[in-house]
Amino acid sequence: MRRQLFIGRWQPFHYGHEWLIRQELDKGNPVMVAIRNVAPDDKNPFTPEEVKQMLDAAFGDDEDVLTFILPDDISGVNYGRGVGYEINEHVPPEDVKRVSATAIREAIAVGDNSWKNYVNDNVAEWLLKYYAKQNK
Repeated sequence: MRRQLFIGRWQPFHYGHEWLIRQELDKGNPVMVAIRNVAPDDKNPFTPEEVKQMLDAAFGDDEDVLTFILPDDISGVNYGRGVGYEINEHVPPEDVKRVSATAIREAIAVGDNSWKNYVNDNVAEWLLKYYAKQNK
């Protein structure tokens, strides 16, 4: 079966991202998640390999989600007529729109554990282990 493609930085992967991907998983569609190969900085604290680990932890072996790292030299996504792909827009509800990776990163930086309300338990566990290693 062909997959639905999602492209992003996922820094970190949160409930808004998960909501988006679940729009297709819940229809029984397998998913492919492309992780942009961006260099770590303030907005992107995780390497692409770390993001891949986080996504793999989020979905585990029970979900039909394939993750891979995408080169970041793409300036646009284009398609022509009849190429066989759908272009789908999923508009999140307001409570999902408010989830912000920036706010999550800021909360983690100041030790505010409210960030755990915006990521699934597997991602929270992954992030806690990640930051524990960073702070050694």
